[in-house]
Amino acid sequence: MEAFNKIETILSEIEASEVNSAEMLEAFRIKYLGTKNMIKPIFAEMKNVPNDRKKEFGLALNNLKKVAEDKYSALKEIISQQESDREKESIDLTLPPDSDFTGSRHPVSLVMNHMINIFEKIGFVVEEEREIEDDWHNFTAMNTPDDHPARDMQDTFYLKNSVTNLLRTHTSSVQARVMTRQEPPIRIIAPGRVYRNETISARSHCQFHQIEGLYIDKDVSFADMKQTLLYFAKEMYGPKTEIRLRPSYFPFTEPSAEVDVWMGTDTDITYKLTKGTGWLEVLGCGMVDPKVLENCNIDPEVYSGYAFGIGIERSAMQKYDISDIRLLFENDVRFLKQFSSAL
Repeated sequence: MEAFNKIETILSEIEASEVNSAEMLEAFRIKYLGTKNMIKPIFAEMKNVPNDRKKEFGLALNNLKKVAEDKYSALKEIISQQESDREKESIDLTLPPDSDFTGSRHPVSLVMNHMINIFEKIGFVVEEEREIEDDWHNFTAMNTPDDHPARDMQDTFYLKNSVTNLLRTHTSSVQARVMTRQEPPIRIIAPGRVYRNETISARSHCQFHQIEGLYIDKDVSFADMKQTLLYFAKEMYGPKTEIRLRPSYFPFTEPSAEVDVWMGTDTDITYKLTKGTGWLEVLGCGMVDPKVLENCNIDPEVYSGYAFGIGIERSAMQKYDISDIRLLFENDVRFLKQFSSAL
C-alpha cells in the first residue's frame, strides 16, 4: 500500500541522514520532528488503511517517529561534543593569565587581623581552638547554670543526637581550655567564628566572629581592664574616641559591663547602626568570676583577672559603612571586590 511505502521511504531517509553542523541538525529536527514535519500527514492516511492492517500501520508510524527522535538525540550529542572539542582547541595555553581576577581579603578578616595586631602590641597571645565544643567547656566551666536560657535549643546549635556536643556559642570555650592547661599569668586573645540560633536580619546573624580576651594574674583590677579597652578603642576607632561602660550581666564575669563607642548620628548609616542613640555597643567585659577560676583549678584567693569579647562584624560594618550584616555572608563578588585596595 502507498501509505506503508511512504513510511519505508522516510525511514530510509532518516537512517541515511548525515549531519555535520548545528545548522544541519536544526534542519533535521524541523523536517522530521517540527510542528510541520513530513511524518505528521501520514497519520491522516489511517482512514484509508484496511481495518485488519490498522494496528500494523499504527505500530509502523510510532516506530518511524521513535527512530526520528532517537536519531536526533544521537546527532545532537555528537554535534555538542564536536563543538566542545573545537572550543578546547581554540584556547591558547601559551597566553599569559588574566590578572583581573585578583582576590581580596574579606572585610571580617581585615578587621579581625587589625584587632589582633592591636592586642599583640601589649602582650596578648593568640589562642585558637575547635568550633565543635562540648557542654563543659562552652557552658559549665564558664559558670553557666543548667537552667540558663543560653543552654536552650533555641539559642544553641546542638549536634544531631547529642546533648553534650554543640557549635560553640562564644570563644570563651578557648579561655576554659587554656586555663585548665596553663598556670597564670595568662594573657590571651581568642579570635574565631561562633554560632547562635538567632533570626537573621540586617543587624544579626546565626554565625558571626568574636575576639575574646583574658588576662589573669595577681592583683588584676577593673581599672586595668578599663585602661586596656580604652587603649583598644583609640587604636581601633581613632585617638579622640570616647567610650562608656554600662553595667551588665554575664555568667562568667562579676562585675560585668557593656562597652559602647560614640559614633554620632551624622549619617543615615551611623543613625541606623546605633539605633539613633549615637552609641555603638562593641564589646562585653568584666572581672572573671571566682567560680570560673575554681572550675579551671585556679585559686581565686591568689589570682584575679578580666575578660572581654568583641564582635567583629559590627566593627567591620562601622569601618566600611556597611548597613546590612547579611552582605558579609552572601559571597557576592561584586561586594567583596570593593575591599581589594584594603590589603
